[in-house]
Amino acid sequence: MTEIASPITGSVWKIVAQAEASIGEGETIMILESMKMEIRVKSPKDGRIVEIKVQEGDSVLEDDVIAIVE
Repeated sequence: MTEIASPITGSVWKIVAQAEASIGEGETIMILESMKMEIRVKSPKDGRIVEIKVQEGDSVLEDDVIAIVE
């Protein structure tokens, strides 16, 4: 399993993929917002999303685990 960490401190603007869904390498899992910039969090590999650990509107810190892919 691969833990996906937040690349920034900000908030979860939109969750694009759902838990248990198949995902391809480079596909967007969610979009974070910081200082009016949108940052796409992408899957580092092909696999399945095991868990989304945040909800839309949540605040996250840099390096917080926000999703798990296997």
